[in-house]
Amino acid sequence: MAERTYTTFEEFWPYYLREHSGRQTRAIHYAGTALVIAAAIALALTGNWWWLLAMPLAGYGFAWFAHFFVEKNRPATFTYPWWSLRSDFRMFFLAVSGRLEPHLRAAGVLPRG
Repeated sequence: MAERTYTTFEEFWPYYLREHSGRQTRAIHYAGTALVIAAAIALALTGNWWWLLAMPLAGYGFAWFAHFFVEKNRPATFTYPWWSLRSDFRMFFLAVSGRLEPHLRAAGVLPRG
């Protein structure tokens, strides 16, 4: 079956959440995203451009590990790189602010109730 093509971010967002349905997958993504943010802060504070190299290594390294070995699916970033990056940060900030659950429910990841 052919994979669906998404034409707007609003259509893509629920798909992204379904591709991150496992708590462990999301937790590994959060760790990678937190390291990306820490590397960005380190870059800003030190001016050491090596931190710029650490950012994609941490972000994609953790995320792809989660997809290949935990969720066992293909990373959405291979098809939708910018929307995936945007979604990763959106998911992270919604999670740390305690506002992700309604989005997961709307995407069919969590049971309604």
